[in-house]
Amino acid sequence: MQYELANRLVIGIATSALFDLAESAEVFREQGEESYRAYQEEHLDDTLGKGVAFSFIRRLLSLNDLSSPDDPLVEVIVLSRNDPDTGLRVMRSIQAHGLPISRAIFMQGRSPYRFMPALNMSLFLSADETDVREAVALGLPAGRVLGAAAADETDDQDLRIAFDFDGVLADDSSEQVFQADGLEGFRSHETRNAATPHDPGPLRDFLASINRLQQREEERRAQDPDYEVRVHVSLVTARNAPAHERAVRSLKGWGVTVNDAFFLGGIDKSTVMGILKPHIFFDDQVGHLEGTSRSTPSVHVPFGKINERDLRDPAVRHGGDPRPDGGPARA
Repeated sequence: MQYELANRLVIGIATSALFDLAESAEVFREQGEESYRAYQEEHLDDTLGKGVAFSFIRRLLSLNDLSSPDDPLVEVIVLSRNDPDTGLRVMRSIQAHGLPISRAIFMQGRSPYRFMPALNMSLFLSADETDVREAVALGLPAGRVLGAAAADETDDQDLRIAFDFDGVLADDSSEQVFQADGLEGFRSHETRNAATPHDPGPLRDFLASINRLQQREEERRAQDPDYEVRVHVSLVTARNAPAHERAVRSLKGWGVTVNDAFFLGGIDKSTVMGILKPHIFFDDQVGHLEGTSRSTPSVHVPFGKINERDLRDPAVRHGGDPRPDGGPARA
């Protein structure tokens, strides 16, 4: 029977986001592809450590207990630059960690994000900056993971997700106004347009998919009053009054919701993250993530004009290993 993805939340995950590949990447970088292949073969049964997005993915997959085993709500598919042989260690590590991930694409050094539309993916996470930027440039919802893996409390199944607004859930039109006209021009513009919803940004549809999971939780709680809701969504934005109103109205106009909203008006977001403790936080500006990524699994969504500018400015751009997915770099 054909397996349909249309009504599921589908996430694409690079091995660089799911696991800690620092050691493997160093072998590839310093000794080359053949040594890398030999290294992976020698360490085939050595389970890879948890990466930045591991906790987020594990908790997201745990929500499949809201449906029948043969009809999961969430599907996670590995998208990797590894070839099938070197990908064996990845799949064995997935099994060792008890993650219900059975589907994967291994591309032997080529970018796998092109398959996102065919697989109905709402999000692609990777540590490879080039892959993520190219995906976003094509209009695909992708983000680059930053920071180290957070502690993952195994008996706690809560899932806390935090989003920035402009350039993440919404387009970056207001950010462009801010860059051109400054803070007062931005506030005047947002006040005049408070009743006009923004055009959606790259992760609006992902939030809509998360909301559908939350709705399934509410249905379960209606049947079982003892059920404790697990998914919690927060908006954490540099907007404040009077610019907050357009953000709230935009969410309502799109038919999506958040549980909390933090309108910080320039306050360092990392101070809030230290208390909120989301399992993942999405923002379009690397400058905001420099602080949050020290304690919070963070994702840079390189969307909009400000990221085009950052890409041109070596002093602003924060790159990483050329191919931290741990796979060959040839095109």
